[in-house]
Amino acid sequence: MDDLDRRILAALQKNNRLSFAELADLAGSSAASCMRRVNKLRSDGVIIADISLVDPNAVGKSLTVVVTVELDRERLDLVDDFKRAMRVAKEVTQCYMVTGDADFVLIVAVEDVEAFDIFVKTKLYTNPNVRKFRSMIALDRVKFEPRIIV
Repeated sequence: MDDLDRRILAALQKNNRLSFAELADLAGSSAASCMRRVNKLRSDGVIIADISLVDPNAVGKSLTVVVTVELDRERLDLVDDFKRAMRVAKEVTQCYMVTGDADFVLIVAVEDVEAFDIFVKTKLYTNPNVRKFRSMIALDRVKFEPRIIV
């Protein structure tokens, strides 16, 4: 990956709907070169998805909760079971396996406290491998930049 690839990635992370001509202007290259490089970045797995970011408030998910989860046993099969459960939980927008006091950190987006209570009762309390969890309600989103500095 060279500087041109990095400029292309930086521009696409801000707006992936740019035409190749617009991208070329921003990256300092030609449209054909940008098209070849973007296709290669996709085929190499550097660009893993082209998505639209949705404002949670605009779709009624006005409550964001950060949840730390500590598992009871750290057997690989039980950890995999928890990962699978979080992948299919529609309320969980992000899930990270972490080091430190917690085993996982979840970002949960729901309509309100009642919806979070239902999530807790159906996804955490019912999981026999969840030892404990702590939740923190987000009061204000200070920064949200789903991009990697390249």
